[in-house]
Amino acid sequence: MAKLLIVDDEKNLRLVVRKEMTRQGHETDEAADGEAAWNMLEQQDYDVVLCDINMPRLDGIGLLRRTRERSQNPPEVIMLTGQATVETAIEAMKLGAYDYLTKPYRIAELSALVMQAAEKQQLKIDNQRLRAQIARTSVSLPEIVAESSQMKEALRLVRRVSPSDASVLITGESGVGKELVAQAIHRLSGRSDKPFIDLNCAALQDTLLESELFGHEAGAFSGARTRKLGLFEIADGGTLFLDEVMEMPMALQSKLLRALETKTFFRVGGVKKVEVDVRLIAATNRDPERAVDDGTFRADLMYRINSFEINVPPLRTRREDIEPLARHLLFKIAGQNAPEIAPNAIEALRAFDWSGNVRQLRNCLERAVLLSDNSLITTRELPPEVVCRTEKPSFSVSYGSPTSNGANSFHNAAPNNLRDVERMQIIGALEKTGWHRGKTAELLGISPSTLYRRLREYELDVR
Repeated sequence: MAKLLIVDDEKNLRLVVRKEMTRQGHETDEAADGEAAWNMLEQQDYDVVLCDINMPRLDGIGLLRRTRERSQNPPEVIMLTGQATVETAIEAMKLGAYDYLTKPYRIAELSALVMQAAEKQQLKIDNQRLRAQIARTSVSLPEIVAESSQMKEALRLVRRVSPSDASVLITGESGVGKELVAQAIHRLSGRSDKPFIDLNCAALQDTLLESELFGHEAGAFSGARTRKLGLFEIADGGTLFLDEVMEMPMALQSKLLRALETKTFFRVGGVKKVEVDVRLIAATNRDPERAVDDGTFRADLMYRINSFEINVPPLRTRREDIEPLARHLLFKIAGQNAPEIAPNAIEALRAFDWSGNVRQLRNCLERAVLLSDNSLITTRELPPEVVCRTEKPSFSVSYGSPTSNGANSFHNAAPNNLRDVERMQIIGALEKTGWHRGKTAELLGISPSTLYRRLREYELDVR
């Protein structure tokens, strides 16, 4: 139903109309003249204004003109008068009035007009929200791959908390897929047909973050030429996901806390209270308790957003997920033409620690797809730091005093120090280029002279 403002200097008529509109389920306020109505319009938003024309201080035509000139999202206005003339009717319609009724009018006729005007106003608001949402729409992320017991437990918690409106805090290292978990909670909730809006709190300057969250009015600051809806408004009825929430400045944390507790806020530079119904999901790669102890995050806000916590474990602790996850990512990267992964490459991927988690694994596979031949990814296409952990090839290298067969056999083992790591990377690059030293230097990102010096130092100058 609609939120109405009834503007008329006849008190008895205001009371009759307000009583009837309230009985039909509308939320109604009233004002005795145009100036009083304008003050109320500056304080809050209305869907429809029922406005008399002849009033003291500011008449109906003046109020209509002011709403159209000064309001960013003006309400629909239905003009009511007992002294109708063709000129006033034409002027009102030119200024943007929704319709024009002559007193005395029937309540049924007025009620029908109110419903139509309210529907038009709601369509305008929905259109504005959808445009803002479409502008922020990102490519759909892949589904969650869970073969390990840790991820299955995390998904069990997702299914349990999703139907509620409880705020959720998702913790875990960078790159583990916290946003995927947030999207899964939204898809399984009763808000799935409403917007899912995300914001990385660490990606914006402090001055821009408040405007992004709560929006701003025209003229609120330099460059604010028009009203902008904040993400809280765009997410109304749906879910707001705040990634890296603990990077939010302290001054903004108090405003976020109040918005969550009262479900209302003010736009930057605004005086109208905006009411929203939003479910909050937050994520962080920091230790929540340490952030509170350090004084960088408010304890009361932590209690508010951490009604339910889900931890996403790092990839190195759930190695059984690596192979199915790698195949899933390959399909996302290359589609139906995705290359196969050789067994030795699978072994290398499983053994690596993946400090960057799934994000690092994806980057590794994107590189491997570009380098792969014959639709097969082997250890030759994987980065040297991944291969050195597990690959055990044999190389024949002469060390000055040849044996009877002219070479000694060298078996690559796990490096124990930085020199071993560097030596293993050089050997891996040499093997990839067929021991072509110019290409090897280019692959390693060093000059040929540096490569020759390293080859002599590690006694690799003679194959």
